[in-house]
Amino acid sequence: MNPPDLKYSEEHEWVRVESGNVVVIGITEFAAESLGDVVFVELPEAGSQISQFEKMGEIESVKAVNDLYSPVSGQISERNEQVIDNPQLVNDSPYETGWMLKVELSDSSQLDKLLDAARYEAFLAAQE
Repeated sequence: MNPPDLKYSEEHEWVRVESGNVVVIGITEFAAESLGDVVFVELPEAGSQISQFEKMGEIESVKAVNDLYSPVSGQISERNEQVIDNPQLVNDSPYETGWMLKVELSDSSQLDKLLDAARYEAFLAAQE
């Protein structure tokens, strides 16, 4: 079940508003399960700018290498070094310890372009 307080992209990333205009980004449980065992995560450095729906990194599993797409635009305030050191966290806890980036939003209205939990569930069901 996808947490109801998050926003979701069709690329299977999630966004949680933390405080003010700071958000946390990760990948969904669906994405983590689809990938299989994650063995490598590449993320941009803190201070980097990312743009909504543009590539922000890569994630590699035993099955394949996939691009990560940012669900929002802004400046990275922090990246989760634990995920880089221990990529298995993405599989173990995609919504908690397996988060990827903290970002200072440049435009909070971009959150309106994302799906709520119910719409993301419907999107997943339509993909099957």
